[in-house]
Amino acid sequence: MNNRITVAVLYGGRSTEHSVSCVSAGAVMAHLDRNVYEVVPVGITGSGTWTLGPDDVSGLAIVDRTMPTVDPDRPRIALGVDTDDRGVLRYVDGDRAGEIVARVDVVFPVMHGTHAEDGTVQGLLELSGIPYVGPGVFASAAGMDKEFTKVVLAAAGLPIGRQVVLRPGTATLSPEDRDQLGLPLFVKPARGGSSIGITKVSRHEDLDEAIAVARKYDPKVIVEAAIVGREIECGVLEYPDGRVEASLPAELHIPGEPTGLEGEETGDAFYDFDTKYLDDVCTFDLPAPLTDAETDHLRALAVDAFRAIDAKGLSRVDFFVTPSGPVINEVNTMPGFTPISMYPQMWAATGVDYPTLLDTLVRTALERG
Repeated sequence: MNNRITVAVLYGGRSTEHSVSCVSAGAVMAHLDRNVYEVVPVGITGSGTWTLGPDDVSGLAIVDRTMPTVDPDRPRIALGVDTDDRGVLRYVDGDRAGEIVARVDVVFPVMHGTHAEDGTVQGLLELSGIPYVGPGVFASAAGMDKEFTKVVLAAAGLPIGRQVVLRPGTATLSPEDRDQLGLPLFVKPARGGSSIGITKVSRHEDLDEAIAVARKYDPKVIVEAAIVGREIECGVLEYPDGRVEASLPAELHIPGEPTGLEGEETGDAFYDFDTKYLDDVCTFDLPAPLTDAETDHLRALAVDAFRAIDAKGLSRVDFFVTPSGPVINEVNTMPGFTPISMYPQMWAATGVDYPTLLDTLVRTALERG
């Protein structure tokens, strides 16, 4: 008799972070305890087609700087969204159309970016009535939209940086906004991740081009004042009994990036897509070299940010630690789970290994129902 918990792992999707999601999902499926879990891989193509992924996850890895994608030729499947059909995955094509692929107990949406971790997939899963890992619709949407992340955090009294929102129809910054934000600037799509579409601007002459780049990914653009400080990340994890804890923090080091240390020259480097996933240049300290008081303060702020956006399950909170104190940069509601991602590494350093971390996330989702 099979008493294993059936987990559907969703990955890919209609997002600029499609490939990152594939790599994350490959790592998740490789670390789920198969004595406890029966895993059903569900790949979503770049056009939005749901497919039954292969059992062999070796193809979901970066090879020679080439990012993986979902194979569109895999069998097409669909998730029942009627609560009477809760958790049922069916074939939709050919002689097997209508045949049940699996009845899943819980969904792990290892998906990044728009049409994924922005509340859209979470809304679909809410309609289907099936438990799923991670935050709900509101927290996912708020965490994805950099404007409203800061609106919510500011309302909770948490420290944030300065930004200006350029909505459709607003071409560029006003002279007053330029004076207020200063230089350098970071220009970002409002809803996106993995540093895709982000430009660091050190001269106002380059601003409009940076805005045009960001608008290729989102009509709403965020322009942020650069914050010179140490880049620190902290993971947050909810347990099945409702406890919420923060991991030991990690400090990232990118060659050429200023940290605010006295006498240091300002560089143009930042934590962009290639640095995150393709180039072997980023290093880190784990745990971050902080005093006990600083570590405790960051961990408390990470939990406060998690609660402020009404997150569930998990998040990763990114900080700049400046001479005048920490500033929250982002709250990532579905952080990367790739082999080099900081979220699982921070929890491993805190005493929660990868399989235990995944088990905790799934059981928390099941407890929440």
